[in-house]
Amino acid sequence: MTRVSVIIPALNEEAHLGATIDAAFAAGAAEVIVSDGGSRDATLTVARSHGARVLAGERNRARQLNRGAAEASGEWLLFVHADTLLPPGACEAIVRSNADFGGFLIDFLEPGWRLRYVAFMVNARTRLTRAPWGDQGHFARRAAFPGYPDYPLMEDYELARRMRKRAVILPLRVRTSGRRFLQKGVFRTSAINWAVVIAYHLGVSPERLARWYRT
Repeated sequence: MTRVSVIIPALNEEAHLGATIDAAFAAGAAEVIVSDGGSRDATLTVARSHGARVLAGERNRARQLNRGAAEASGEWLLFVHADTLLPPGACEAIVRSNADFGGFLIDFLEPGWRLRYVAFMVNARTRLTRAPWGDQGHFARRAAFPGYPDYPLMEDYELARRMRKRAVILPLRVRTSGRRFLQKGVFRTSAINWAVVIAYHLGVSPERLARWYRT
């Protein structure tokens, strides 16, 4: 039987992680793996109490994702952020797609026209480029998964670029938190995101971009 393993990188996500794990199992996951990067809150306790397997290691999202993939038992690997809820039927849709790589469309959990506008633009960009970003959920057939590049930032973007010709965008929508947009402002956050993408294409290293992005 085909198995879908859901892999969630986490760092101090006690407030969001339980709902994310529950949604993953409800979406059809055979197993959920939380790959932790050194949480100091109750993230690990929450993960275990909701039925997830926990892996502990260094803080680096690409390495956390790859560590989870290496330990997963599924034929299919589905990577979601700790504040992202999978829709019902997501795992079945992945298997039926028979694609090597892909992602979902997106909605935000919080209300407001600004976040609806961001979601509209993200979905339009995704349909055009067939390169979903990490907060939209990435899935990959194990045999086709090359691993996330060992970058401190842009690991999801680069993987999607490399896999674009084999990608499928499923019409289902994940629901993710827009907390960063709300904290820093929708338009400022969008501008920062695109400035980072442009700088990356101009040859700025992921290490330098990570320093800029996290200040």
